[in-house]
Amino acid sequence: MWLVVWNSVIRKPSANIQRLLFLASCFIIFFLIHFAIFADINLHIMFHKNIKLIIAGLIVATAVWQFTESNIGNGIFLLLLTAIPIFLYFKNEFILLAFLKLRKQDFEGAKKWLAYIKNPEAALVRKQQGYFNYLHGIMVSQTNVNQAEKYFKKAIELGLSMDMDLAVAKLNLAGVAMTRRRKLEATNLLNEARKLDKQNMLGEQIKMMKDQMKKI
Repeated sequence: MWLVVWNSVIRKPSANIQRLLFLASCFIIFFLIHFAIFADINLHIMFHKNIKLIIAGLIVATAVWQFTESNIGNGIFLLLLTAIPIFLYFKNEFILLAFLKLRKQDFEGAKKWLAYIKNPEAALVRKQQGYFNYLHGIMVSQTNVNQAEKYFKKAIELGLSMDMDLAVAKLNLAGVAMTRRRKLEATNLLNEARKLDKQNMLGEQIKMMKDQMKKI
């Protein structure tokens, strides 16, 4: 008798209730993602990077719940959805948008997106901090050599994912060293940039700078 009563108390929710719970959890997850982006852009509140991992964890927990309820399709969908916050944890959205603006030579647009990152140490993983400095270095390289040098050195210290980006940073530092008549330093940086430039995309610029150094 007690077993019957207990089973009636903890009986499985109806299909409609489960569907409502699933939709509610999806709404909360999407709300968290969109609120984080809205707050970054419109309220200038930069969330800690770990918030994205917490959102991913909530999605995984919801996916596990769906699997236990035999809603395999919902669970798979949610697991795929976790790729978004995890990807944005390692590749910050504002860094990506700034890169897109730079590809179009829109320096003001790139500067605008980077300005949303108020605290790089809290908002970005180490290599993304490197790119934060790398992008700033590119933007000020034509107007403020001293500031560009600091940015590029910091970017190399923090690390960059692509050899090509490292080559560009070293090439710019070689240009700074050359303007200050530090010939040995400039030569070493150019040689390092040439080794990193495996596709020889910077070959002409490196050759031109080496020719200029002969006149120093």
